[in-house]
Amino acid sequence: MLFEPDRGSAFTLSSETYGDAIVVRAAGELDYRSAPVLREHLGPVWATPGMAALVVDLSEVAFCDSVGLSELVDALQRSEAAGVRLMLSGVHGVLSRVLSITGLRKAFEIHDEPGAALRRADADRPADGDPCPAP
Repeated sequence: MLFEPDRGSAFTLSSETYGDAIVVRAAGELDYRSAPVLREHLGPVWATPGMAALVVDLSEVAFCDSVGLSELVDALQRSEAAGVRLMLSGVHGVLSRVLSITGLRKAFEIHDEPGAALRRADADRPADGDPCPAP
């Protein structure tokens, strides 16, 4: 899915499935124009039977405004309601600082890169194979 705001920047999303986890890679500016695209892209994740974990990779996100931040909080709430573990990866720069200043960094499970998040989810999976518990 590709979204191109009027101002010439682009926001792109791509998804890959790894067993019972989905990695969504975002690139560009997560703002008031692109936040609805993220919401629409994530919607089917919570409806996927057996989905245990969602990793949102933000390493290529250059900017995030308050609407984008709100969309991430909404994704966390929707994940919790659906019993899907949400993990962020690649949080850096201004977004990292804003999450720290607002206290939201404590609300999210954050990993350096998607592979680390997937390994953590796999390591936390109970021996009986049930979906990984929330952190």
